[in-house]
Amino acid sequence: MTELDERSWAEAMEMYEQRVTIAKVTGREHENWLLDVVTLMHGETRDVRGWRTVDRWDGDLDRIEEPSYPFAIPPEALAAPDAWQSYLYEISRSQALRFLVALATPWIDVTKEPDFEERREGLEADAGVILSRFPEGSHFYANTGGRSATRDYYQRVSSWHSFSTRTFDFGLVLVSETEVGMVWSFR
Repeated sequence: MTELDERSWAEAMEMYEQRVTIAKVTGREHENWLLDVVTLMHGETRDVRGWRTVDRWDGDLDRIEEPSYPFAIPPEALAAPDAWQSYLYEISRSQALRFLVALATPWIDVTKEPDFEERREGLEADAGVILSRFPEGSHFYANTGGRSATRDYYQRVSSWHSFSTRTFDFGLVLVSETEVGMVWSFR
């Protein structure tokens, strides 16, 4: 496995450059990590380590007018972030790896990726680098519904809880003792 450093992180993040994606990490400032997710969604932070991020809307006029764009943060979630926890479901580390790969594919659907088997090893290696920033004991949450814990992310995902103004949005939240990250892809 590739050792985690700024260079390997930047190379791993490249898999999201061709997607409409937001992928970033911030320092964990709150016991309730959902408050840190709101900070990420507001675009109020850069990577806590100064490492590469992917943010399709960074500097975009839509973001200037509405800092959380494209996310639609309900007022009750700002008042009580636990209200969002019912829309995020914990998944295992192995599922998180597969979901990170799926989030990098054009349709967020590995089954529609014609050269997936040829690219699989490289995509999984990049996803492994991203996961390595979140050590054992970290938690991973997907917005893919109540069956998230048993879902195979290399199969079509057809249900999700939308967090944005976009038609489709699929996201993964990564939580360690010291950092909170997200990879959110839109279609």
